[in-house]
Amino acid sequence: MIGILNTYSGINPCHLHFRERAEEVARGVWQAGGYPVEFPVATLSETYQKPTPMLYRNLLAMETEELLRSYPIDGAVLMGGCDKTTPALLMGAASAGLPAIYLPAGPMLRGNWRGEVLGSGTDMWKYWDERRAGNVSDCEWTELESGINRSPATV
Repeated sequence: MIGILNTYSGINPCHLHFRERAEEVARGVWQAGGYPVEFPVATLSETYQKPTPMLYRNLLAMETEELLRSYPIDGAVLMGGCDKTTPALLMGAASAGLPAIYLPAGPMLRGNWRGEVLGSGTDMWKYWDERRAGNVSDCEWTELESGINRSPATV
């Protein structure tokens, strides 16, 4: 029995594609002769979770460990992506003492706005501050939003 620990959530742009990836992982487990069981686990979103998802990293580590210990799991596929879910999932699996493989979300495509390369994380906050200061109009903000998050994956 292979546990698939999936941090997918509709509010987490870094992990939006994990819904489909989990199905692909399950197919691979079946093809290898295993029995896949998916476990939804906490999602940690740098984009929306305030003041910081760092406060919840250890909770995800404990959740991971307890799920792997409390069910008859032989191994796990850990699906995460950011600098919080990665260590949380790995710490939990290491503490549980089960073999595990980590499937990262991968990088988000970089964005562009008026010829400028945008980083999905840092530039979002920089321009949000500019918008609040009145230096970026609603129309410009809409353009920025269209160009900043161009794909699911880690920012």
